[in-house]
Amino acid sequence: MNIKDWGAGHFVNPFTDLGFKIIFGQPASKELLITLLNELLTGEHRIEDLTFLDKENRSDNIDDAGIIYDLYCRTSTGEYIIVEMQNRFHSNFLDRTLFYMCRAIGRQVENIREKRRKERELNSDQQTPDDDPYMLGEAKSDSYGARYRLSTVYGIFLMNFKEPGLDEKFRTDTVITDRESGKVVNPHFRQIYLQFPYFTKEIGECETLYDKLIYTLKNMQHWNRMPDALKEQVFDRLEELAAVANLSEENRIAYDKALDRYRVSRIVEEDAREAGWKKGLEEGRAAGLMQGREEGRAAGIVQGRAEGRAEAHAETTRAIARNMKGLGIPMEQIIKVTGLSEHEISAL
Repeated sequence: MNIKDWGAGHFVNPFTDLGFKIIFGQPASKELLITLLNELLTGEHRIEDLTFLDKENRSDNIDDAGIIYDLYCRTSTGEYIIVEMQNRFHSNFLDRTLFYMCRAIGRQVENIREKRRKERELNSDQQTPDDDPYMLGEAKSDSYGARYRLSTVYGIFLMNFKEPGLDEKFRTDTVITDRESGKVVNPHFRQIYLQFPYFTKEIGECETLYDKLIYTLKNMQHWNRMPDALKEQVFDRLEELAAVANLSEENRIAYDKALDRYRVSRIVEEDAREAGWKKGLEEGRAAGLMQGREEGRAAGIVQGRAEGRAEAHAETTRAIARNMKGLGIPMEQIIKVTGLSEHEISAL
């Protein structure tokens, strides 16, 4: 695929780090985000309203840089929702999502603690003899167990890659259950993983609004207008929010930079994949002399994808630099991404 196809259409690319936030993460996007979330949670929960929260979850530990969510919000009924768009694979991604969830849950406890501390400062004459340093001494008339009541946290992770740790399917839902019976033990810890490469429906196969929304997010970067089949009002709003021509000057500049980063990441993946395939084919042929052509080729491709990335690094780096030059990306940014010198880049 030509690299110019990676998000150069009429609409912003939702798989860029800024494109998704433009579509769903601004106040004008709230109704659109609610529609998406309600389709994802059909039969489980319905959201009437929500509030965008500070996306930066700061750490109290100076050695911990904290985390920044793509989207972080609270519903009118008290649930917390994390939405994260991940463009490319990286190791330990599932652990990262777990960390995000735990931090959001931990913040609930910290918020309760801070609330109790302020209440006691305002009522300094009311002392709690057996102060609980963790939950800050609920009034004795309250149930002890009520101290630990948590709001549900939903983690929704949209992934533009195949995660080896998940089943080979589009949607994976997790909840804390008993391993033997499958009974839900705690419903307040919910994770939903959406692997877009496994969504293969065409527009004519999308019968529900849920399918149409997913189909649109996966393909809209290549469109110049919304397909006629998408007649629901929500797509009129999506078309308005996602049109590149409607971006402010500030957002347009930021989006162009985000699109450059996205293209670079795709170039890296494509070049590494090609290098790994070639290396795997060579090793597969050699192995085939001993084990049979078919078995050897398969084994070589698998091994080559891993080894080819490292051995073809120098060639891949030069290819990236050439492609970035072709896109007109500034020399300073090419140097930063590739590590090549200005002289090396100029000679390509």
